[in-house]
Order: sequence, then C-alpha cells, then structure tokens
Amino acid sequence: MNPWDQFTGANAGYVYELFERYQRDPSSVDEETRRAFATWTPADSVPATLTTSPDARTASADLQAGIAAFNLAESIRRFGHLAADIDPLGFHDPIGDPALAPQSHGLTTDTLKKLPASIVSGPAASGATNAHEAIERLRQIYCSTTGHDYNHVFVPDERVWLRQAVESGQFRPPKDPVDGQELLDRITQVETFEKFLHRTFPGKTRFSIEGLDMMVPIIDEIIHDAAENGVQHVMIAMAHRGRLNVLAHILQKPYAQILAEFKDPVLHERLRVDLGWMGDVKYHAGARVQARPDGLPKEVTVSMPPNPSHLEAVDPVLNGMARAEATTATNPGAPLVDKGKVLAILIHGDAAFPGQGIVAETLNLSRLEGYDVGGLIHIIANNQLGFTTDPEDSFSTSYASGLARGFKIPITHVNADDPVACIEAARLAIAYRQRFKLDYLIDLVGYRKYGHNEGDEPGFTQPQLYQIVAAHPTVREKYAATLIKAGVLTQAQADAMVQARMAELERVYASIKPEQDYVPPVPDVPPSGAARKARTAVAIERLAELNTSLLTMPEGFTVHRKLERGRERRKAMFASATERTIDWAAAEELALATILADGTPVRFTGEDVERGTFSHRHAAYKDAVTGDKHIPLQRIPQARAAFEIRNSPLSEYACVGFELGYSLQDPKSLVVWEAQYGDFINGAQIILDEYLTSGRAKWGLSPSLVLLLPH
Repeated sequence: MNPWDQFTGANAGYVYELFERYQRDPSSVDEETRRAFATWTPADSVPATLTTSPDARTASADLQAGIAAFNLAESIRRFGHLAADIDPLGFHDPIGDPALAPQSHGLTTDTLKKLPASIVSGPAASGATNAHEAIERLRQIYCSTTGHDYNHVFVPDERVWLRQAVESGQFRPPKDPVDGQELLDRITQVETFEKFLHRTFPGKTRFSIEGLDMMVPIIDEIIHDAAENGVQHVMIAMAHRGRLNVLAHILQKPYAQILAEFKDPVLHERLRVDLGWMGDVKYHAGARVQARPDGLPKEVTVSMPPNPSHLEAVDPVLNGMARAEATTATNPGAPLVDKGKVLAILIHGDAAFPGQGIVAETLNLSRLEGYDVGGLIHIIANNQLGFTTDPEDSFSTSYASGLARGFKIPITHVNADDPVACIEAARLAIAYRQRFKLDYLIDLVGYRKYGHNEGDEPGFTQPQLYQIVAAHPTVREKYAATLIKAGVLTQAQADAMVQARMAELERVYASIKPEQDYVPPVPDVPPSGAARKARTAVAIERLAELNTSLLTMPEGFTVHRKLERGRERRKAMFASATERTIDWAAAEELALATILADGTPVRFTGEDVERGTFSHRHAAYKDAVTGDKHIPLQRIPQARAAFEIRNSPLSEYACVGFELGYSLQDPKSLVVWEAQYGDFINGAQIILDEYLTSGRAKWGLSPSLVLLLPH
C-alpha cells in the first residue's frame, strides 16, 4: 500500500521521519514503534535514505519533497497575509516572505505536480488533482485581497475553526451568495451622500468616509448576522472618520437633521444659565434606533454613544455600556451576565489604534471576568495615513493592528476596494465572535480621498500618494464595472442608482425649514442643594439586623485569625445603649446593605477594592484553608438586588471609562469606582473632562458614576 494513502499532511511527514530514524538506529524509537516498522516491507513502507537501490532513492526524494510541500502549505497559512494585495492604491508593496516561495523549500512546479494533493490537507486539497493545484488554491485564499492573520491564536479549537472556515469558503460566494445589485445600491448610497455634502457645502469639515465606503456594508452584515443569532442590542463606537455616514445609514439619523446642522452651524451653540455654553460638533454626536434587518422577524436596537476628539476615549465607555446592557441585577446575589444579548463594535483609526494607550487598556479588559462582554468586533478604518503622518512614523509593528496579536485576537486584513471580500470578512468576524464569545478584528485597508478634513491639502505632505488617489476610481465605480461585465446589470441601471440617491438628498435639502428645531433637549440638572435634602437615615434596629446578617459566615468557613478581632468589634457595635462608635468600613458596608435592601443594584470596582487598600474593607473573604470566596453583601437575606465587587486591573483611564459607560447604560444602579490612592485619578483625567463633568452640557448625558478617592 502506498503510504501517502495512509497518512496526509503533518502526520505523513512525522511517520516518514520516524521510519528513517528507525532504519538508521532501531533503538532511537520506542519498542511498539519498532515492532510496527519491523513488519513493513519495501512494498508498503517508505525506504530509508540509507537504502541504495534506485527505487529507494526515488522514494526518499519523494518523501523529502512531500515534507517540503507540506511546509510550504503551512507557510502560506501562517504568512500568506504578508503577500496579500490589501492596499487598493498599490502604493505600499506587500511585506512578503521568502517562505512563501516554493524554491525556498527546494521545490519546483513540476515536483509539486507529481505529488498528491493530500499533502496539503484540509478543504483546499479536496478535489485538487495534485499538490501544485492545492497550493495555488491556498494562495488564492491567503494571498489575495484578504490577508488572514491568526497564527498567533494558540487555542486549538479556535485555530482549527478559523482554518476550516477560511479554507472551505463557507462565508463567500457561491456557498454564501451576495446580492450584487443590492450591495452596489448600498455603496451608491454611501458615496452619493458624501458627494452631495462635498458639492453643497464645499470646504465644510465632515471627515469623509470615501476610500473606506465598505465600512457601512460591513456593519450591515455584522448587525444582520448578530440579530439572526439572538443579539438584541448592537452598540457601535467610533471616532470622526466616516461617522456622519454611519449615523445616516446605520443609525438612520435623518438626512434633514444632518443637512440642517451643516446649513446652520450655530444650531448647537446654545447658552443655558445653569450649564453655560453647550453642544458639540456634529461628528461627535450619538444616536439610537430600532432597526429590523432584512428578512428577520424581530427588531434590534442599534446605538452609538457620543465621542470627543480624544479619538479612542470612547472605547472603554462603550465596553462598560455593553456590560451593563448584558447584565441583569434585579435579584439578590451576584448579577447575571448574558453575553448573547449584546454586541459591541469598536471602529478605530489606523494611527490611533497603535498610538493611543487606551486601546491596549481596553483590550486588556476583554477576557477579565468583571469586564467581559462576550467579545467585541473591532474594525480599523485604515486609510494608511494619520492626519499628515505616514505609517512608518506611526507604529513599530508590521500592521496598524499589531497590538491585537498580543491579546490573541484573530485579524483579517481586507482590501476596501473588494466588496465581496469585505462581506466575507464581516461574516467570518461575527461567526467567530458568536461561537467563541471572543474579540475579532477587521483591518479594513483603504485610503482617504481628501485631507484629514476637507479643508486640508494632502498634496503638501503626501504628493505622490495623492496623485494616485486623484486618479483612482471609487469602489462604487469599480464594483459597478464588475457587475456590468458579469451581466448582472447595465450601465444605465448603475447610473440610475446614483441619480435616485442624489435626487433623494436634493429633495430633503429643499424641504428643510429654518424655524424647525433639530436640537435635542438637554436633561435638567437637579436643583441646588437637592442632595442635602435627601433623607438617608436608617432605623438603628434595621442596621443591627443587617450587621448580624453581614457577620454570618457559611458553615465550615475558616476566617483568617487576624480578621477575627475586627469581627468581634463589629458584633459588639450595637450592644451598648449609651456609647456607639463605628469605623469607616462598617459604616460603608452597612450603607451598601441598606441600598441593596431598598432594591438598588450595586457595582463596586477599582484597585484592590475587595480587601481595600488600607486592609479595612474585606468585602470579599477568602477561606484561610481552601481559598473559597465569600461576599457577605451577596448573601444577606434582606437584599432585593444584586451586588458585584471586582478588583480592577491597574488602570485608571480605561476602568473609569468602563464604569462611566456602565452608569450611563444602567442609571438605576449604584456604580462605584475606587482609586488605590486618591491622586491616581489623574490617570483618568480625559474621562473626567470629556464625559463625567461635561457630558450633560455637550451631549445631554446623565452620568451617575461615584468616585471614591482615599488618601
């Protein structure tokens, strides 16, 4: 029997190497293997390299070629993305890798054609007549307009699933068809919106999406597939690039409102005596909508929080909002988190993703128990330029997405001028996220049609690049030409799409009335002194009852002996009728217990909060023998809501942002963050300035985060 029929891929290579080792020195393999090899004859085994017959030398050469072919296939899987055609402009050459060339493995085309396809293994080998054909299929998959970058994913189940999904083509035509006319119309809608704004408001800043138009269909696809799999709320956060287009076409913000804001830029410049000057630029605003993706019976909520000019500052805020949306805290004990209810999508800039430290802080939260939201989908809006700064001056990694590799996040680099490849990337991302509840990153590589804003002249700093951009056809033009050539539609039909979309914008613009109020209301602030008037006193009998419950330990629980003295003081705290003293920790725990008894959920996080920086709190006891955890506030019978306390990572910026987002999404809960030392709050200053202290005046937010700053 031919050994190639018994073993394929890496298994074949391993068996052949073992057999060679056995023939050189039988004692070099274990006894069971020696017995197996001893019964093989030259007719059904692989001859050793030391055998001198011509047939044996041929078999040995075939063996070495087979191993080399397998290694070539694995190199394409691992490093094919380095040779992928992901730059629509062709301005930046692919990085490349010598290991992708057959000659680097001592192979020729003729040699590969003589080897069986099974060496390559996997779906690419299915139906192939030889190894050369299977290798070429792998190149088409890994080195085309998509670069699959997941070699850093170490968990076997994830890696095998990714390989199978990518190589089987289950998310691309013809297995999963794309409606070409529908997709072209969507791209047309995206493009004509930008062209209308450019023509009607020349020079006005809008941070155009042009060059990354496929971002909108990618989000469409993700939302549709997420909703199909039970997600009830999709949350999107992004900076300025393409934001107006996403607001218009994903969040369904009315054209009339957007155009009115362009037409009358003073709309948001308002003065209120209690808040001072209010409002923000139009490309910082958020929105919320109930949408029903095509073909689905249920609506899904889609929302976008506002974002300041501090680019990635919104990342942890959205993360916290998603966690709150996924959490049910209405029952006593620990809160319940349903990660299937919500999907968070973060859209990053290609210069900001590696450049802003908050990105790394936010990624670090992704698999931590107190912050996990079941996986985010990250999209890098990669226009290959940061304001006026080239990539080589922006990041030290091979790609803008390099940071994600350290967090074991699979990455798909995709050419923004290939609509079908972009749709496949979206399908792969949401399918992985839904299956493994982990993050996925799409590196959408395109370009920027104009300067950083529409008033900039990019030719000052990138003259060669912008000569190419000026002559480059848009993705709509290219895709229309592809569909026309394939006979899917005619040029007249493609032109009619543009005319219809442009006519719609013109009608809306003509209908705008100057007197119409497009400014959303700002929530009123509480009257001065309201907090002082609130009644917070609790009857002494109730406090004594709660204190007893808090001191009750589970049967068999061993408290550390050094903590027993403090517990004894707590037991005696209510015994004296004349002299009562209470320390901070006891007062705090009793206050939290009364809040829970009133039915208000509590989320308490921060640096070393379970024990407390000064070893005073002990909100979570550890059994001195077994290490089991006991959280008294989750066990008191008087509670009518959930209590959660978590030690945070040593971060202020991301963690305060996360908790602020949580409080925004769940204003009925008491959300508390504590610094290890009070002055550490400086590390979260951007969140304080942009969201906590000014969010109401700028965007009408009502943050309710409580900060504890011990010192």
